[in-house]
Amino acid sequence: MEFDRIEFRLHAIRRMFERRISMAEVLTALRAGDVIETYPDDLPYPSVLLLGSTATGPIHLVVAADSENKRGIIVTVYRPDPLEWEPGFRKRRSP
Repeated sequence: MEFDRIEFRLHAIRRMFERRISMAEVLTALRAGDVIETYPDDLPYPSVLLLGSTATGPIHLVVAADSENKRGIIVTVYRPDPLEWEPGFRKRRSP
């Protein structure tokens, strides 16, 4: 995904710190990650779930897209739980 500007919500910054996910990992995932879910009805901007690969393993990012201002907003960041995701971390496991 490409944006002119990236912003991090406080929630995302806290989760990055708690989960020991670096800014570099997030930016790498943002540039090269794959969209695995879309949330077109999210407000105030539609968002997506990205799967990124880092040296320490996969990460998921929720990114809201303010397309009018070409701004990406990092909402949250986490390492996917293998108990909740199928192998490859692209699809949620059925309950």
